[in-house]
Amino acid sequence: MQGKLAKVLSDIDTVLLGKQHAVKLSLACLLSGGHLLLEDLPGMGKTTLSKALAKALNLSFNRVQFTADLFPSDLLGVSVYRREEDRFQFVRGPVFCHILLADEINRTPPKTQSALLEAMAEGQVSVDGESHLLPQPFFVIATQNPQFQSGTYPLPESQLDRFTMCLSLGYPSPETERALLLGNAEDALQAMPQRLSGEQMLAIKAEVAALHVSPALVDYLQRLLQGSRDSEYFEHGLSPRAGMSVLACARAWAYLDGRDHVAPDDIQAVFIPVCSHRLQGDSPQWVAQRLEAIVAATPVV
Repeated sequence: MQGKLAKVLSDIDTVLLGKQHAVKLSLACLLSGGHLLLEDLPGMGKTTLSKALAKALNLSFNRVQFTADLFPSDLLGVSVYRREEDRFQFVRGPVFCHILLADEINRTPPKTQSALLEAMAEGQVSVDGESHLLPQPFFVIATQNPQFQSGTYPLPESQLDRFTMCLSLGYPSPETERALLLGNAEDALQAMPQRLSGEQMLAIKAEVAALHVSPALVDYLQRLLQGSRDSEYFEHGLSPRAGMSVLACARAWAYLDGRDHVAPDDIQAVFIPVCSHRLQGDSPQWVAQRLEAIVAATPVV
């Protein structure tokens, strides 16, 4: 399976040029069982990344534009009365898919934002007192415009904490941008082969979760978490849930590298993408710099 995942990464790299590291982190986030928040300016490839993951992994995909007038029922579904049958029937909303792209999630009011919480945390939605299971694997990719743009509602801390990773794709290099301008990304996306099935993805996720983690590595992770709590720069440090997310993503990162155990390098590779959005600071870059300092100052053994 690890060989197929390597081919998946290679396939996506042909569509999303110059973003190999971000693509690998996104796939690690999916394999960890978490959800991904992409914060960037429009037009940076966030939608292309989402579609490419769904196409390569042969997973169902829905995109919802989170606008100011979007209601929770528009996302989750609604119970409709069937007169001929004298009963209510639940009509599923777009959340019932494997990969959901919640586009511009911070342009919709908090009530609709929070409609995703149960789906992300428990893999189900509750409507009119009934619970409905979502397909597995279920992966939310939410895009967020920078908060300085007009018409945005900041995500509450409780919802930010539900996202396992936060990434920014950023501008491409001049060489990559030229290749994008001269090529046809949509044709490349349609031509991508489907490497895996949903059943294989579930099997891979089980293998990832079973990767060995030594007690010494857990000690190292705890020192990193404590470093954020002792830091003079943060009013509140990282939570135990953040630590569990780091460990889950480190397992996925190690699996993508073809290993059956987690090493300190795996923790370091995912630590900032997993933790930066969970801490408050002047800017995401400022928080990332402080976390980099904590990693540099924390002994591995």
